[in-house]
Amino acid sequence: MTVNYWVKKLGLEAHPEGGFYKETYRADEEIPAKALPPRFKGNRSFSTAIYYLLGEGDFSAFHKILADETWHFYAGEPLQLLIIKPDGKLQEITLGIGKSQQTPQFTVRAGDWFAAKSTGAYTLCGCNVAPGFDFNDFEMGKAAQLKNEFPQHEEIIDAFSRE
Repeated sequence: MTVNYWVKKLGLEAHPEGGFYKETYRADEEIPAKALPPRFKGNRSFSTAIYYLLGEGDFSAFHKILADETWHFYAGEPLQLLIIKPDGKLQEITLGIGKSQQTPQFTVRAGDWFAAKSTGAYTLCGCNVAPGFDFNDFEMGKAAQLKNEFPQHEEIIDAFSRE
């Protein structure tokens, strides 16, 4: 199986942060804005789910969202997740199955900057967001801004930024 195989089979399209995705679920019901924390500007679905695919040499650029995002490993090689916490601590997670240092599921907390890359030819995974994902809740990291805030991670920020 290849990146092209999965793109075609699952009907994936290019994602702004890198890689390919397809939304597979969006709850029919919504949480009213007044019931959500003030950081959300509008109603949100109860939850959403996507397929997400990264090929060799591609990466998910540093970004953050306003909700927790749970990643699930499906196929291919393990995925490296790089997370910069608000206090500047760097967390590295390997999403996969088979080795003791790998986990098949991991949740990135709301407001954490994070990036990802496949450790091989491709990684197919899925992501669930609750309350549901909305592109209004998405912020792409700018390398200069991130390096100013987290100078200790300059090399990683340069490697996983598009701006």
